[in-house]
Amino acid sequence: MAKNIYIGDIVKNEEVQKDYFLMKIKVAVSFETPSPGQFVMIRIAGLNDPFLSRPISIYSFSRRSNFCLIELLYRVAGKGTQILAGLIEGSQVEINGPLGKGFEIQSVGKNAVFVAGGIGIAPLSLLIENLSRRFPSSLMTLYFGAQHAAAVVGLNKPHKLCHDVNICTDDGSLGEKNLVTQAFQKDIKKFSPEDTSIYACGPKGMLVSLAKILSKSKFNCQVSLEERMACGTGACMGCAVAIKDKKGMLGYQRVCADGPVFNLRDIIWE
Repeated sequence: MAKNIYIGDIVKNEEVQKDYFLMKIKVAVSFETPSPGQFVMIRIAGLNDPFLSRPISIYSFSRRSNFCLIELLYRVAGKGTQILAGLIEGSQVEINGPLGKGFEIQSVGKNAVFVAGGIGIAPLSLLIENLSRRFPSSLMTLYFGAQHAAAVVGLNKPHKLCHDVNICTDDGSLGEKNLVTQAFQKDIKKFSPEDTSIYACGPKGMLVSLAKILSKSKFNCQVSLEERMACGTGACMGCAVAIKDKKGMLGYQRVCADGPVFNLRDIIWE
């Protein structure tokens, strides 16, 4: 087996909401501890259809004496994830990871703010777990947005660890009827750029809106991008995004290898 590629045994693969699944996989103890924001490429072991692996953010990770447990929260969005959703306990999957560049966490100020849209909660949940251990005195606030109540998933750990959880739905079926970025904008004066770190993951529209809100501020915001990936290692260049380099010039970086986490100010949206 090549480096960073493991055969994992599924211990649970349950539908937590319609079309949303939580998969728990047992892998060898040699699996590297992932940084929040990293992901894995996963496929059914021994199955060539669909040929390409699927990228899924790591929702939770724990290390035991003789194995590691990876939790993946995912939404059924196509043929590949539909096949994954049909796997039962004892099935085997091939996992390549952990991959990508996660969130940079040198320090966190008084406040840590998280803005999540839909399945974007997955990498942020692992980050919230990590920060709660490393910086227990920081006040953590989550803004979570979804289309409707049935799409509100992955909040078990954030509810326990965050001091404040704000839920928004497009139709008002749960929480506030509002866009999650507008809910954050309404509260932004509660936070000071000098002692607040912001982290986000969600659909492109949400991140574009967040970029506009923060464009004239001094807040530092790291975002995890959701892009289609084929290889997960940067070889195919299929997930390149426009980025400003250190001199402010246009360049392109690969979400899978150079990201998926970037500074929000460095991304060129148009």
